[in-house]
Amino acid sequence: MVVPREHGAWGMLLVPLVTGAVVAARTGMNFANLTWFVVAALALFWLRTPVESWLGMSPIKAQSAAERKAVGRAIVAIAATALGSIGVLLHSDRARGLLIIGSVAAVAFAAQMQVKKLGRKGRMPAQVIGAIGLTSTAAGAYYVTTGRLDGIAIALWIANWLFAADQIHFVQVRIRSARAASFGDKLVHGAPFLVAQAGLAVGIIAAWHFRVFPALVAIAFLPVVLRGILWFVREPQPLDVHKLGFSELRQALLFGALLSVAFLI
Repeated sequence: MVVPREHGAWGMLLVPLVTGAVVAARTGMNFANLTWFVVAALALFWLRTPVESWLGMSPIKAQSAAERKAVGRAIVAIAATALGSIGVLLHSDRARGLLIIGSVAAVAFAAQMQVKKLGRKGRMPAQVIGAIGLTSTAAGAYYVTTGRLDGIAIALWIANWLFAADQIHFVQVRIRSARAASFGDKLVHGAPFLVAQAGLAVGIIAAWHFRVFPALVAIAFLPVVLRGILWFVREPQPLDVHKLGFSELRQALLFGALLSVAFLI
């Protein structure tokens, strides 16, 4: 009822944060601002689970008086941590950029809540929209460290969001096609994903052409694009959600490392 259960969301929050901090390190490191930002980001992310549990909006709800009291105490402690760290950051010279980033993230999360009301049909779009907010940590970590909300900060945000959206789509395809026994069956369930993979490749090339991304960013996306394409031609295997989760975690860590190198070279 208190600890966030969405393991994939942890990765979408932390991998972008690390990439933003690593890329920013080449121009110097403001450890104080970065530390406060990390605390604020983790606290805000953590706060959602107990709030939803306390309000009865999640599958695991606080039901008894003792449970509601315990969850309420957790909400107060986490909210105080979030507000304190945000207050420190807003009293620094980084307030304006953080307000811009935070406003975009807040709009994304608000839109996510509305799309969720569509039910099962809106599940994946809601996750993709929510990923805009989660991956904002890339721009945030870069900004609080360097003091610049520039093209690099935005490019890191966009790259991490594109990767997160691809992961969300792939996981949903794997779940929907759990019983697919042939290439044709996979294509029936995964054709939109295959089109999205092609669109991702075209988008990355276009971003490089217009100098939004460094050329080496294409290499960072290569493993995940190949993963998506090769799944269609591999022998069908039973769906193991636990194994799939760890596989996608490895993809995220590899992407984060390659993306950081792409911006540092």
